[in-house]
Amino acid sequence: MAKKKAAGGWEEGTRIRVKVGVASSEFPDVSIAGWSGSVVETSGKPPSLKLIVEWDDVTLNAMPADYVSRCEAQQLFYRMAYLDAADVETAN
Repeated sequence: MAKKKAAGGWEEGTRIRVKVGVASSEFPDVSIAGWSGSVVETSGKPPSLKLIVEWDDVTLNAMPADYVSRCEAQQLFYRMAYLDAADVETAN
């Protein structure tokens, strides 16, 4: 079965990398620039398209322990993120 292509050209499973200058929406003091993962789901339409991203092992292993602790303290799932499509680019 073919992957579902969402508005804006993003497919489920597309590998992404967060662009330079992007911070966590929950913790603006935490840069997530360079973090990478895969698109799990999309929401909305351009220019307001959002992506649900599951972080890859490289990102999870490099994630600051303080970020993980803060997420857990607020019952946030640190292994995934809800990002603006404009804040990411495709990765190899």
